[in-house]
Amino acid sequence: MRAFASRRRHLSAGRSPGSSVPGVHAFHVGTVAEKLRAAGGGYEIVHESPGLELGVYVLVAPEADKQQPHADDEIYVVLEGSGVLEVEGEQVTVQEGSAVFVEAGADHRFSAYEQLAVLVVFERAR
Repeated sequence: MRAFASRRRHLSAGRSPGSSVPGVHAFHVGTVAEKLRAAGGGYEIVHESPGLELGVYVLVAPEADKQQPHADDEIYVVLEGSGVLEVEGEQVTVQEGSAVFVEAGADHRFSAYEQLAVLVVFERAR
């Protein structure tokens, strides 16, 4: 189970109505980020399919990032804000528009943020 599990919420708002095109799932990450920010932060899955999970993760200071290493590779894409992502003791400064790959099993967490919203892309084993 992912470390996000205690803060995990499944998509309830922010998903666009069903598409008539097979295999299409549209969603609005900005709407989800706003909702999570208003709730004081958290994680919400916006898409799941075989081999892939997309979620929005919002951190609001002074709430600490309590992530534990994950079983899947992941990519963080910063949607809003700035901070530091510490990965195995190395600090990576992040800001809106930046992205960071984190290998499965790596100890990592965000710090030095006031408010941070990221799109999280998990590669799941099939």
